[in-house]
Amino acid sequence: MLFTSEQVSAGHPDKICDQISDAIVTDCLKHDRNSRVAVEAMIKDDHVYVAGEITSKHEPNIKYLVRDVLLSAQPDLYDTVQVEAQISKQSGDIALGVDKKGAGDQGMMFGYATKETGKMLPLPFVLATEAIDSLQTRRHSALLPDAKAQVTYDYRRRRIDTFLISTQHKEDVEPDDVLHLCKRIMENVADAHHLNKDFRVLVNPTGRFVTGGSFADTGVTGRKIMCDTYGGACRHGGGAFSGKDPTKVDRSGAYMARKIAKDILRHGFARRCEVQLAYAIGIEEPVSVYVNTFHTGKVPAAYLVGWIRKHYDLTPAGIISSLGLRDVNYNNTATLGHFWHQWMPWEE
Repeated sequence: MLFTSEQVSAGHPDKICDQISDAIVTDCLKHDRNSRVAVEAMIKDDHVYVAGEITSKHEPNIKYLVRDVLLSAQPDLYDTVQVEAQISKQSGDIALGVDKKGAGDQGMMFGYATKETGKMLPLPFVLATEAIDSLQTRRHSALLPDAKAQVTYDYRRRRIDTFLISTQHKEDVEPDDVLHLCKRIMENVADAHHLNKDFRVLVNPTGRFVTGGSFADTGVTGRKIMCDTYGGACRHGGGAFSGKDPTKVDRSGAYMARKIAKDILRHGFARRCEVQLAYAIGIEEPVSVYVNTFHTGKVPAAYLVGWIRKHYDLTPAGIISSLGLRDVNYNNTATLGHFWHQWMPWEE
């Protein structure tokens, strides 16, 4: 069975927008822990548009925050970027629900965990993410910030079938040099997981990737939700994380669902698990809790639902408190996935 997952770099235009949105969230929470933020960004060429709702004692310097993100994500725009912002306060109707400690919106969130890797994340997703992480860490002089990696893994034969990297490069760089650099990264990632290296190698399949970032594509916050989560290996409620303060259950509910899924595996209840939490606006407790262990469970799903409700405070306020979500630097969640680093409270 072949399954494919993707990851993108910090210089991908959608990820630039995620970083801008989370920089604004982090800045607001740093100065006012009770800030309410729901902000999206769009980038095209050298224009950045920021829009959303902020209710806070702090007024963020949006142009400064945008330029700070671009300094590392797309440095050629640092001096020339033009920023437009359209910000209003949170809707009074939404605030009614949040003020009562209820959910800030309706929706369903999924958390997932699997024993197939040490990070409890799907193997092809881990491989693709490690490849991007290596590209970003090395910062080779021939390469530019915009990049994607994609891994197709054969679960039946337990081997990598295809490894793809598309990476922006300088105009005077030979395609063979880019191929050599990327192939070495692919092989190092495979070696680290004791996997085969005789996979199909694809590097910049069109033959050239010089124009990248916001000059090749439009970026929008929340368009890389599979890269933010599990590489498509489980269902997704549809809500993005970046740009939202933790009263938004799109973010906090998904983080708690991930923690619960990991805890179920840690307790030996299953080897693979998907948890769904669903909320109604203004209501504290979730309207439903669902668990699927994909025939790997050692106890019935009904038992796990009861165990979850007994051991976790699933109200938005309870999730924020137990995970310390007002103290997280969300700048560090906007790339490589929101379930990647062990310092994240929901990953501990």
